[in-house]
Amino acid sequence: MHIQDSRWSTASAVVPGGAVGAAVGGGRGDGPRTQPLRVDAQRNLEHVLRAAREVFGELGYGAPMEDVARRARVGVGTVYRRFPSKDVLVRRIAEEETSRLTDQARAALGQEDEPWSALSRFLRTSVASGAGRLLPPQVLRVGVADEAGEGSGPDEARVPQQRTQPGAGELRLVPQGSPAAEDDAGAAELLEVVGRLVDRARAAGELRPDVSVSDVLLVIATAAPSLPDAAQQAAASARLLDILLEGLRSRPA
Repeated sequence: MHIQDSRWSTASAVVPGGAVGAAVGGGRGDGPRTQPLRVDAQRNLEHVLRAAREVFGELGYGAPMEDVARRARVGVGTVYRRFPSKDVLVRRIAEEETSRLTDQARAALGQEDEPWSALSRFLRTSVASGAGRLLPPQVLRVGVADEAGEGSGPDEARVPQQRTQPGAGELRLVPQGSPAAEDDAGAAELLEVVGRLVDRARAAGELRPDVSVSDVLLVIATAAPSLPDAAQQAAASARLLDILLEGLRSRPA
């Protein structure tokens, strides 16, 4: 798994219409006005976004902007004109993937009556789409809880569906202290919807009681390896996901 952490600056903002600028002041109207992009500028933006998804998906969010520019076949100055810092580009890509995962989770909830079918459908759809390679860093960051429960606190109670059964060595999402992470409505929405899938499957006795939302998201990230051959990548992802799903499912005593 190549996902790497990236510190997102709260001073950067994606402005309406797909253009990106630096947020100035505290009001919504203080930012730069945007004009419709020219055809060639719009085409360059699409190339940069597609290249960024590919590069970050293969190398992680630590990949340099020069790699994105090279894949998009544009100069690095063109990338920086659209995205004044790497943090802004990372946020744009991660927000798009978070939104896509949330939509996939909602579709599974709405179209599958059986709790296990809904959860497994979400996992299969998400892994097949490759979204796991682009999950936001603050969603994936996990820690190991010790026996005394060190690290737990009021922040964890905000998303109760993330909590697992008491015990040592359990995986949990580590609360983030930065405003960028705490105020990320998209990530919070993803956790809430996936939490509903987890709660339903657990209540039906089909999901191991110690499995948390963070475990499910780790499955999505782990089962989406980046391989040079598309057919091999699809086959490897499907095989690995079958094994992981067996590990998630509850077994009669």
